Amino acid sequence: MTKVLVLMSGGVDSSVAALFLKNKGFDVTGFYLNYTPYCNPKDEEDARKVAEILNIPFYSIDITQEFEEKIIKYFVESYEKGLTPNPDVFCNDLIKFGIILEKALSLGFEKIASGHYARILEDNGFHLLAGKDKNKDQSYFLWKIKKDKLEKIIFPIGELTKEEVRKIALKNNFPNALKKGSSGICFVGPVKLREFLKNYLQPKPGLIIDTKGNILGKHPGYFYFTEGQRHGLNIKTGKGPYYVVKKVPEENLIVVAKEGEPELYTSKIEVIDLNILEKEIIKNENIVEARFRYRQPLVKATLRINTDLTQINTDKNISVDPLLNPRLSAVVEFLEPQKMIAPGQSIVFYKGDIVLGGGVIWKRIPLDI
Repeated sequence: MTKVLVLMSGGVDSSVAALFLKNKGFDVTGFYLNYTPYCNPKDEEDARKVAEILNIPFYSIDITQEFEEKIIKYFVESYEKGLTPNPDVFCNDLIKFGIILEKALSLGFEKIASGHYARILEDNGFHLLAGKDKNKDQSYFLWKIKKDKLEKIIFPIGELTKEEVRKIALKNNFPNALKKGSSGICFVGPVKLREFLKNYLQPKPGLIIDTKGNILGKHPGYFYFTEGQRHGLNIKTGKGPYYVVKKVPEENLIVVAKEGEPELYTSKIEVIDLNILEKEIIKNENIVEARFRYRQPLVKATLRINTDLTQINTDKNISVDPLLNPRLSAVVEFLEPQKMIAPGQSIVFYKGDIVLGGGVIWKRIPLDI
């Protein structure tokens, strides 16, 4: 009997994932990841109740220190650098399918499972696929998981829709069957970004200017804002709406533009920290489908990967195999200009439902005007 550790968050998705695996004959154990002081005790209580209904072992593991060191530090430093980070991607790679996967294997588990809406296909190797429910597909947050880990991961509800998951939970009298999904900053919960960052970055008042350099207002700190943000700018010219198009950390400036201005758009970006899941995209030039924002419709783009391995820091701990090397970079050129792409966010590449790989947006290349 295959031993599986199921990451149970207290939500309905991971609860049904545990149910599915047990019904299929797996030896299931539930793990709740406790991020004190960010977790809601009700979530652990719900996860424990479901485990009792399923009659499976259940443990709560505190990884606050790891979370602070690997996720919070990255999150705060990214904003300080003027980037807009995506912590969920790093949570999945470094915590769930990093530290916890390694711990699970060391404890004798053969697989780890979660309630993500995504799929893994075994067909001449293992491949990451989008979830069947396109409204809930979470493959966008999973691109950074290394290819060699996919065989150890199960996404039991990837073939289901959210509605089907809730119906199954209701049928099994799960206490969280109608519970709303989590929101907010990664595992930190429904906390406003600015309020959270104030715990780490003290206010630093500066100016808000338009693309021509005109002063439009003041801000409490460039790091409290995200590119593409429209609300909370406190601009009172009456000529908006305005959107954040650039943050200039060294000058503590926020640059804004109005709808229709070319600064809101770009056709070309530089991507770093590339993780390649399918070898077919290691070519001189590819036409792929791409997503640079969660739930955004896929758009077509040309992908050119830098496979010159002499440009990569190849210390002893880094493989030079382009399938595994996380330091590969690329240039992505969209077939049509795209609006409000934020450096620091993830871009993920697809061929149909197959996730080809992804990376972190590093720089927008301005439109030729």
